[in-house]
Amino acid sequence: MNSQQLLSYHDKGQCWPQAISSTPGYDINVAYRDALTVRDLRIARGEIPRGYKIGFTNRTIWTRYNVFGPVWGTVWNTTLTFCSGYQGLSLNGICQPRIEPEIVFGFKETPKSDATIEDIYKSLEWIAPGFEIVQSHMPDWKFEATDTIADGGLHGRLIVGEKSAISSISNSAYELHELLAKATATLSRDDHQVEVGVGTNVLDSPLHALEHLLKELRSCPGSTDVQPGDVVTTGTWTDAYPVKSGESWRVSFSLPKTSLTVHFED
Repeated sequence: MNSQQLLSYHDKGQCWPQAISSTPGYDINVAYRDALTVRDLRIARGEIPRGYKIGFTNRTIWTRYNVFGPVWGTVWNTTLTFCSGYQGLSLNGICQPRIEPEIVFGFKETPKSDATIEDIYKSLEWIAPGFEIVQSHMPDWKFEATDTIADGGLHGRLIVGEKSAISSISNSAYELHELLAKATATLSRDDHQVEVGVGTNVLDSPLHALEHLLKELRSCPGSTDVQPGDVVTTGTWTDAYPVKSGESWRVSFSLPKTSLTVHFED
């Protein structure tokens, strides 16, 4: 498949006829090249990049999905929604949707070159609970890592809840890392608890996930650095669970002490 075909399957919400990873010589570098070409096609038709998603930061699910390291993709103005804590969402056009509770950060500036964790912390403006609605264009969620990269990091939608100023949560990168590492996320479906995740699942803490993303972006030919105003969602604290219309899902984070609910509309 070429990049235009990848975009077409994305727009139609349809599964691919075959794995792009089956192409001889198709490696991670080629997969990111294809993903960035799709990004250019989306920009050309008027979509606006709003930041990034990081996938597979949760080491506890690597063997389940046969992906053994993080990947990244673009978040768009057409896929991003801010809310005060409750959001209705249609699943139309999302292929085999699943839900992931995540911590989302907002950047006020681009971190400097060779940024340390403290430099990254100083570039942040806010933190918020989020739900990423992920998707896969490979049947039954059976894929190789390169398929997930070419598939835009499996990004479908991102819902961001109530924002908290970074300065209201912590005074340093070390403190934020420690607080998030110890934090929990309780995920429920229709008021029935599904799973409790912990911050250490996400590359030891979501702040370290940001560090990983910056290094990956800056080493990937053709990629664009994090920009002021960008959002970055840092990866799921639990497994990714299938969702369907009519369900309501809620996540309550112990830090920040906020919750987020999404109802999937018919």
